[in-house]
Amino acid sequence: MTDQNLLAAILRTDLVAFIQKTFATLTPNKTLFMNWHIRAIAYYLERVRRGELKRLIINVPPRSLKSIIGSVGFPAFVLGRDPTKRVLCVSYSQSLAIDHANMFRIVVNSPWYRRAWPSMRLSPIKNTETKTQTTQHGFRLATSVDGTLTGRGGDIIIIDDPLKADDANSKLKREAVNTWYANTLLSRLDNKQEGAIIVIMQRLHQDDLVGHLLRSDDEEWHQLILPAIAEVDDSIPLSYDHAHYRPVGDVLNPAMNRERFSITSNARSVLTCSRLSISKHLFRRAAR
Repeated sequence: MTDQNLLAAILRTDLVAFIQKTFATLTPNKTLFMNWHIRAIAYYLERVRRGELKRLIINVPPRSLKSIIGSVGFPAFVLGRDPTKRVLCVSYSQSLAIDHANMFRIVVNSPWYRRAWPSMRLSPIKNTETKTQTTQHGFRLATSVDGTLTGRGGDIIIIDDPLKADDANSKLKREAVNTWYANTLLSRLDNKQEGAIIVIMQRLHQDDLVGHLLRSDDEEWHQLILPAIAEVDDSIPLSYDHAHYRPVGDVLNPAMNRERFSITSNARSVLTCSRLSISKHLFRRAAR
């Protein structure tokens, strides 16, 4: 087996390796620090792909690769393995949704992706700025919270930061997102029981979309909580039989956030106490 064939075989089965290759393709001049949180996110996403989880919330801080993983890499991996899948990807703005769509297109048109999945081909007819369709009628559709979804449905819906950080303190903006989810997005699953919804976002307010979903008794949500600084001792699953232990005060990604989260021991204690006081609201746990 040649090196290229070996790489293709790995990429077809290992989402973490696929994310690494996706990152290298999109940002060739940057080095990816393979922090454990990438494996945790990949593990939960794979459980969605396999049909084990139908509703998943992933809470991560900014600059955690959530969009490259959730809106670009994961849809490309899903469609590579099954070109009939229909994936809807939603962001807070249409311009951001299109940026992610363009990155997705770069990945699936790359030589290494074509070697990994030679049967996954894009339709020359149905290939627009927001919709990338396969020759087997699967697709990745990009839209925004205020975009139209009339007549469109999917197997997997990925909501990536539905609320802009600047709008977090606006009750009107928060309620608009929550209403849009309940009245528009939820009906876009082709099969509400078998289809999956993934919400991946930073927590911005106790009444943001995650807060709204966790207060609802309509559905059971599984949740992966990855705050920038651990509020409690925690054990984060990385696979079926392996987990990463996070003590209180642990910084999620030291390589990226060393300066941003460099604080004294006393300040850390104050910050931890402050965060714990609001964690019941912002980091309420759902089923894992």
